[in-house]
Amino acid sequence: MNLTISGHHLEVTPAIREYVQSKLERVRRHFDQVIDIAVILTVDNLTEKEKRQKAEINLRLSGKTVYVESLSHDLYAAIDALVDKLDRQVMKYKNKVQDHNHQAIKHMPEEMPEEETPSAA
Repeated sequence: MNLTISGHHLEVTPAIREYVQSKLERVRRHFDQVIDIAVILTVDNLTEKEKRQKAEINLRLSGKTVYVESLSHDLYAAIDALVDKLDRQVMKYKNKVQDHNHQAIKHMPEEMPEEETPSAA
């Protein structure tokens, strides 16, 4: 699994990198078929009052790409919200894949044992 963390208008410090990695452990614990993760952290300086912190993630799974973004006034709060959204989507995808594999068994008609007909002796 490849993990890429990049920053736009922001220097990615080792503390931020460690925080993102620790939060993504939760997603990897729930679903281990992750191929690639790309995290983009952005700071938009609109005005002094409205500094907007944005966190985005592209998560490539086997058969699907999940994109999530989150906005907040604090970068760590944006990362927390991002991981919560991502975890919900990954769990939804995991349940969908698991349910799909068992769907044919659930909807098969049960075979009734045939009653033995008395044979003429």
